Amino acid sequence: MSVATLKIWLQNHPNPRYRSLFHWLKRTRAQGIPTPRWFNVGLGYLYQSSTTLWQTLLRLLIHTPVFKGRLMQCGKRLYLYGGVPYIAGPLTIVVGDDCRISGQTTFTGRTQSASPCLEIGNNVDVGWQSTFAIGQRIVLQDNVRIAGRAFLFGYSGHSLDAEQRAIGAPDDDSDVGDIIIKRNAWLGTNVTVCPNVTIGEGTVVGSGSVVTRDLPDFVVAVGNPARVVRNLKEQPDA
Repeated sequence: MSVATLKIWLQNHPNPRYRSLFHWLKRTRAQGIPTPRWFNVGLGYLYQSSTTLWQTLLRLLIHTPVFKGRLMQCGKRLYLYGGVPYIAGPLTIVVGDDCRISGQTTFTGRTQSASPCLEIGNNVDVGWQSTFAIGQRIVLQDNVRIAGRAFLFGYSGHSLDAEQRAIGAPDDDSDVGDIIIKRNAWLGTNVTVCPNVTIGEGTVVGSGSVVTRDLPDFVVAVGNPARVVRNLKEQPDA
């Protein structure tokens, strides 16, 4: 008899003594051990310190070298946190200096493309649980910030034709496109960027927005589809 089965048997037993035993065991399980505050604080500090040390060793000795082994080029001072990003497909990745990339990130390259490439500039942040689907080319220029759960897809992976999609046919080449995020741009949480889109320099895209077309430099854009709602400053002279 499993523990779950025993719990249900005691809880629903016609004999009230068995039901009382169930409630007593439940209360006993919920009881904590009284400990003084100095013990709680000290143990919490020890736990936090040991956890941080272990995570740092994993990052320096395992996660970062494993990720670097998949890159064509990697700059200085890469900070990889939270594990190793998932990489799939025939993908070339170039990473610049001083980048911070979440280990809970997915990078995939389109199998049908000749040489899909992800280019990450200097001082770029890629947030937690973001996904990059590279059809041909995705470029993140210097100082780009991408918040958590962003989705940049240069290809969909499925045909638009229902019959072809049902038999597992891939997307057509005409539905595949590059994505360029220019320097100093910032994408908020849950932003989706579609193929054949360029997001301008210094532009901010609000959380949850879907970018279906190019956005100019130095604007704030929000919505589905994303529309410009504010100019951040005058365009620099050409």
